[in-house]
Amino acid sequence: MCAISAGKRGRSVIILDHASKIGQKILVSGGGRCNFTNLNIQAENYLSANPHFCKSALARFTPMDFIAMVKKHRISYHEKENGQIFCNGSSRQILDMLRRECDSAAVKVQMNCKIEKVIKKNCFSVKTNSGVFESESLVISTGGLSYPNLGATDFGLRIAKQFRLRVVSSKPALVPFTFSRGDREMFGELSGISLEAAVKCRGHEFRGKLLFTHKGISGPAILQASSYWQEGKEIVVNLLPDLDAHSIFISNRQSRIEMKNLLAGYLPKRFSHRWCEFYLPSKPINQYNDKELLEASRLFQSWSIRPAGTEGYSTAEVTAGGVDTDELSSKTMKAKKVPGLYFIGEVVDVTGHLGGYNLHWAWASGWAAGQYV
Repeated sequence: MCAISAGKRGRSVIILDHASKIGQKILVSGGGRCNFTNLNIQAENYLSANPHFCKSALARFTPMDFIAMVKKHRISYHEKENGQIFCNGSSRQILDMLRRECDSAAVKVQMNCKIEKVIKKNCFSVKTNSGVFESESLVISTGGLSYPNLGATDFGLRIAKQFRLRVVSSKPALVPFTFSRGDREMFGELSGISLEAAVKCRGHEFRGKLLFTHKGISGPAILQASSYWQEGKEIVVNLLPDLDAHSIFISNRQSRIEMKNLLAGYLPKRFSHRWCEFYLPSKPINQYNDKELLEASRLFQSWSIRPAGTEGYSTAEVTAGGVDTDELSSKTMKAKKVPGLYFIGEVVDVTGHLGGYNLHWAWASGWAAGQYV
C-alpha cells in the first residue's frame, strides 16, 4: 500500500522482500478469505502506549477507501458480524489487486532479496544478496514476529534499534492461552468443545466463542483478551453471559434434576459434566442450600483462570509492541530523529483487535507514509 501510494505520486519505488512469494500473510488471513477491513474502525480498537497515534492515519484512509479499491477491481465481498468485511472468494484476490495496483504505479518488486546491511550517509544504502540499493527514503514495512513459518523475523525492530529508536517490548497477541498442568488434566479432554462466553481481562471485556484445545483455550473472545493479558495474571470468564445463573437455580429450587443435567440444558453436556466433577457436587438441585446455589452461580459467571502462558508467535495472529510511537510522526510515519526513515504496519506499536483491524492499520499507515516518502 505504501509503494502504491508513493508510486502514484511519481516516486521511483522498489519493494525488497526476502521471501520467495509475496504476501504470504495476506493469503492466510481470514481463513483464506481475507478479512481485509472493518466498517467500525476507530482508535478504541487499537492498543498502543499512545492510543491517539493511530487516529491521523485512520482518519485519512478509511474502510470505504479500501472498499473503493476492491470495487474498482470487481472483487465481491460480504459483511459478517461486527462489521467484518471478507472476500466472497479467496484472499488471493486482494493480493492480486495489490500487485496490479503496484504494476500500474510502476513499482518494482524484488523477491528472494536477503538484506545484509542498512547504512545511512547522504542517502540510504541497502546491501543485499541481489546488489546494493540506494534511496532517498527507506520504509520498514516488515510486519511483526507472528507466523515465523511464513518468514516473519525481528528485522524491523533490529533496524529501529540500529538507528537508536526506542522499541516497546513485543509479545504475541491475538493468541490462544495454554493451561497449567492441573487445568490441562481437568479440561484437556474437552478439546473441540466451544461455548459462548464473555471474557474479562484488565478492565476490558470481549464477547464471543471460547474453544477448548488440547493445550488450553482459544476462540475469538480469548484471542481478544490475550492482547491485554500480562503473564501471571488472571482472566475472568462468564459462562452464561446472557443469563442470570442464580435465577436459573432458584427457579429450579424444588427440582430433583441433578446440577450437571440442569446445566447441560444451557451448556455443552460434556463440559457441564466435567465442570461439576471438579467444581460442584452434582446432586439434585433441591438438595443445595441457598449459600451453595449462590456460590455455584458466582462460579459460573466469574470463572477465574490463570493461564500458564500463550502458544507464542507460531500461532499468534499479530505482534503487540514495536517501534515506540513517540519516535514517529503520526501524520507521515517518519522517524523524527532519522530523516527519510519510515516505519509502518505491525512493526509499529499499534495493535488492532480481531476482525480486520490489523490489516486496515497496514493499509492506512502504508498509505499515509506513501504520501510523504
